[in-house]
Amino acid sequence: MNYNDIYGFESKLAELAEQAEKNCADAFARIEKTAEYCGAKVLKAFSDNRISESCFYGSTGYGYGDIGREAIDKVFAQVLGTEDALVRFNFVSGTHALSTALFGVLRTGDKIVSITGKPYDTLEEVIGIAGEKGNGSLMDYGVEYGQVDLLPDGEPNYEAISEGVKGAKVAYIQRSRGYSLRRAYTIDDIEKMVQAVKKGNPDAIIMVDNCYGEFVEEREPSDVGADVIIGSLIKNAGGGIARTGGYIAGRADLVELCSYRLTCVGMGKEVGCTLDMNREMLLGLFMAPDVVAAALKTSAFASELFTLLGYRCSPRKDDKHGDIITAIELGNEERLCAFCRGIQKGAPVDAFVTPEPWDMPGYTSKVIMAAGAFTMGASIELSADAPIREPYAVWMQGGITYTSGKLGVMLAAQEMLKQSF
Repeated sequence: MNYNDIYGFESKLAELAEQAEKNCADAFARIEKTAEYCGAKVLKAFSDNRISESCFYGSTGYGYGDIGREAIDKVFAQVLGTEDALVRFNFVSGTHALSTALFGVLRTGDKIVSITGKPYDTLEEVIGIAGEKGNGSLMDYGVEYGQVDLLPDGEPNYEAISEGVKGAKVAYIQRSRGYSLRRAYTIDDIEKMVQAVKKGNPDAIIMVDNCYGEFVEEREPSDVGADVIIGSLIKNAGGGIARTGGYIAGRADLVELCSYRLTCVGMGKEVGCTLDMNREMLLGLFMAPDVVAAALKTSAFASELFTLLGYRCSPRKDDKHGDIITAIELGNEERLCAFCRGIQKGAPVDAFVTPEPWDMPGYTSKVIMAAGAFTMGASIELSADAPIREPYAVWMQGGITYTSGKLGVMLAAQEMLKQSF
C-alpha cells in the first residue's frame, strides 16, 4: 500500500509525481546541504549565547531585565550576521516590521528609493503611493519617495540604481517577488545591488525586505553589505513554531532607532514583556533551517510536476532560489481557483474549507488564499495565494514537512484534473 491509495490519486498523476521527484534528486541534495550549513550556524549561536531553560520564561508588565528577550536578540543577530537585532512578538506581520524600520530610520525631508521597482502591495499605503492622504504615511510626514524600475526581464537596472540613489537616505530592496513574475533575488544579486548603491551614494542606508528568504542560502543580505534586514516569524525564521512576531536586524544604531519606533524614545529595547513567547521563538529559529529545506523541496517538486503537466513555472528545480516561493502560471481564473481548492484540501487544518476570492485589506484586486495552518497566515506552512487578475498565476510557498507539502501539491493537481483543466 502507498499514499496513492489513501488519496485516490489518478494513475497518470501518480506516475508524473514519481517522475518529478526523481528529477528533483540533485536539487534536493543541494537544498539539504544548505540546511546543514544553516543549522550549524543556528546551533553555534545558541551555544555561544548560553541559551538555557531560564531563557524560556517570559516576563509581564514592563519586562525589565528579561534575559530571554535579550538572549533572543543576540542569537538572531549572530545567525543573521548583524551587530544587533530587535525580535518581538509585538510585530503583527512582516509589513508591520518593515513599517517600523522605515519610520524608525527616516525623517522629514529624507528620501527613500526602492531599487527593485514597485514594492509589495501592502507597503504602498505605508509609503503613501496608494491610499488616502492624511492617513499617516511616510509621504504625509514629508518623506520623499523614488523608484528605480526593473529592466523588462525583471532584472535590476544596476546603472540606474547608482544614479537613482543619489541624495537618498534609504535604498530599499525587496528580495522576494511579491505578486510579480520576476525571480526572487539571490544573495549574489543583492551584493551587486549593494555595490551599485555604494557607487552612487556611499552614505545610503541599505534596507532589505528579507521575508521568505532566510536560510534559503548559506549567506544572508547582511553578509554582503545590507545595513538593515527585516522579516516575519510566521515565515521562514519562525520555523512553523512561532505564532506571531518579526525581527529587525542590522547596525546597532539603526536597530536602536527602530526600537524607539516600536516602543518609545528613550526606552527602546529595554522594555516590552514577552509573556510566554520566548520558548517558541527560540525553538522556531532552531527548527527553521530544516523547515525551510522542506519548503524548498516542496517548491522544487511543485515546479517540476506542473512543468510536466504543461504549465510555466518559476523558479525551475535547478534554478538558484532567492526565496521559498514558486509561481505557476495557470492561465485563467477557473484553474487558479481549482489549484487553491486542492491546496486547501491538503491542509492539516481547515481542509474542509473552500477558498473563494475576496476583497482583502491592503490589496487592489480580489485575492484568493488557500491556507490551512496551525498558525493563521503562516506562509512557511503550505499555502497558495493570488490576485484575480492576468496572467492568473498562483504563488505557492511553504511546507513544514516535505511529505505534507508534496501531498498538497498533488491534491492541487488532482483538483485541476478533476475539472478537466
